[in-house]
Amino acid sequence: MGQRIDYFDDPDAPAPTSLVPSANALVVNDSGEILLIRRSDNGNWALPGGAMDLGESLPQTAVRETAEETGIDVEVTGLVGIFTDPRHVILYTSNGEVRQEFSIVFTAQPISGTPTPSDETTEVRWVSEAECRSLPMDPSMRRRIEHFLTRPQDVHLG
Repeated sequence: MGQRIDYFDDPDAPAPTSLVPSANALVVNDSGEILLIRRSDNGNWALPGGAMDLGESLPQTAVRETAEETGIDVEVTGLVGIFTDPRHVILYTSNGEVRQEFSIVFTAQPISGTPTPSDETTEVRWVSEAECRSLPMDPSMRRRIEHFLTRPQDVHLG
């Protein structure tokens, strides 16, 4: 498996070669904990999510990706924001693709399931807000979560 390398506002970052719509789910349980995955391609913690497939909507993408990566079935409940900063690019070393950030982040609530790692994740856990802030993650992912934690009523546009 190749690696995922995130670049943010880095003059040495490779130029983007693609733009792929993707969705993340910010899932909060009844205890106020956030569902996080530890990515197998870079070791960072992140919200579950991934690329949109043909024939599905972005909310359907968030639901599908969360189930695939975590074992948790969810229902989308709202919108955290639209994250399309061209200063954030992602290099996939397996094929040389360089994506410009394009992620819609939804809020969601768990319906069923047990946190279970997948091929894309090495760990899946419910974490408190304090623990979430201390885990290693890419700055763009931290920005998505921080926006939710500090301004949950405001949809991020940009």
